[in-house]
Amino acid sequence: MGKDNNELTTSSKLSSGKLNEFSSPGFKGNKRPWNRVNLPVYSISSKAGDNQNMHIITYASQISMQPKRFVCGIYNGTKTLENVTQHGEFILQLLSATQYRLIDLLGKKTGKLIDKISRLKKRNEIVEWNGYPILKNCLAVMQLKVISTFEGGDHKGFLCDVIAYKNLNEGNVLTLDVLRT
Repeated sequence: MGKDNNELTTSSKLSSGKLNEFSSPGFKGNKRPWNRVNLPVYSISSKAGDNQNMHIITYASQISMQPKRFVCGIYNGTKTLENVTQHGEFILQLLSATQYRLIDLLGKKTGKLIDKISRLKKRNEIVEWNGYPILKNCLAVMQLKVISTFEGGDHKGFLCDVIAYKNLNEGNVLTLDVLRT
């Protein structure tokens, strides 16, 4: 295949470990391809014994229609990762665009140092579903059972079966584009 000015190009890994960027001369954007996608924002509700936590993730995607399965990436070193690894189940909550203010607590603070669930209960944000605390204003919840795991760099991947789900509220999905504005 010959090169021309409109051909899509690729990135390659340099010996320094950094990606070498190549762009088409006609493309004016400055985002890397993986930052151009407008992903939904989820929260995980996890537990292990008496330890409960919530955490923000965007690396979550349906991967099978039959059986219904999701793959989720959970950041290494988090309380959520500890809980999910120990318990083997968790709740994936699809957040509403109106819940963007929860990102600071659930995504920028660690459950190893603060009790996120207690803070959310004080704000009257929590209800129970299938034995887990969930955000009462989220759009939908899915109870996931881990069937396998894999290392994914700075995240650990979890392949999960959907064992229960419930639609809770109408509304627009919280997405990365909402958080970027």
